[in-house]
Amino acid sequence: MPGKILITGGSGLIGSRLSEMLIDQGYEVAHLSRNPDKFSNYKSFKWDIKHPHIDDSAITWADYVVHLSGAGITDEKWTEEHKKEILDSRVNSAHLLFSCLQKTKHHVKGFIAASGIGIYGNSGEQLMSEESMYGDDFLAEVCKAWEGATWKVKDLGLRTVIFRTGIVLSTKGGALPQLARPVKLMAGAPLGTGKQYMSWIHIDDACRLYIKAIEDTQFEGVYNAVAPNPVTNTQFTKQLAEVMHRPLVLPKVPAFALSLLLGEMSGVVLGGQRVSANKVLQTGFTFEYSQLKEALKSFFSKED
Repeated sequence: MPGKILITGGSGLIGSRLSEMLIDQGYEVAHLSRNPDKFSNYKSFKWDIKHPHIDDSAITWADYVVHLSGAGITDEKWTEEHKKEILDSRVNSAHLLFSCLQKTKHHVKGFIAASGIGIYGNSGEQLMSEESMYGDDFLAEVCKAWEGATWKVKDLGLRTVIFRTGIVLSTKGGALPQLARPVKLMAGAPLGTGKQYMSWIHIDDACRLYIKAIEDTQFEGVYNAVAPNPVTNTQFTKQLAEVMHRPLVLPKVPAFALSLLLGEMSGVVLGGQRVSANKVLQTGFTFEYSQLKEALKSFFSKED
């Protein structure tokens, strides 16, 4: 039976689409928000990560908690201040939820949380599974701390699921609009060597996976939330140009130019992860978009 889903990061890329899809399937949805009055589309409870506080009635209301909140990775340059915000927003929010679940009498049946494939670092052509070695760059360290904070919830006897999410494809935000803009202007080009792998997932498949994890109790532990067919940056750029009916006329964007422009954050686009979806496929989950071209066509089929 559909239940009550409490979402953190409900106004974000995955959170907003997931909320819509849950409502369509008969679930009740509520968001944890710093400004509950602002987001009147959904029932909202107040929380504050910096001055740790959650409205107790949020936890007593919920059947499941979906934890997606965290400062945007690519929203701005990685100053020391922003890097601290990226880390703290993820770790401290997970600690706060754990603390509240520990202290409050509740009937929460499961805790489903986000992480990222950045945990594997720049892994080259090696196919990474959930058991693979972790990286040691900034994003890998963030993901390790993020997952460590989330895992504490499991100690409370709650079924806990962590999705290491790949590049989420959506025209509402994330990487795709930034990659599509130069292509549309006929200035698209592979980045760096173009050989770095991009492990992607269509926004709707990502949300369907979260819903499956709510409904299917076999889901427990860590899963890579990526489509089964990762591609290189060159392949991605070529397929995007093809679907958008634009030529690729420029040579590759050199790595040094990206480093100058983005600083340390250039590692996000110059590095890559080739990530396996096998564990998710073994649960019986089927991807609506397992091939990149079909996924891109769902967004750009009306392009002239």
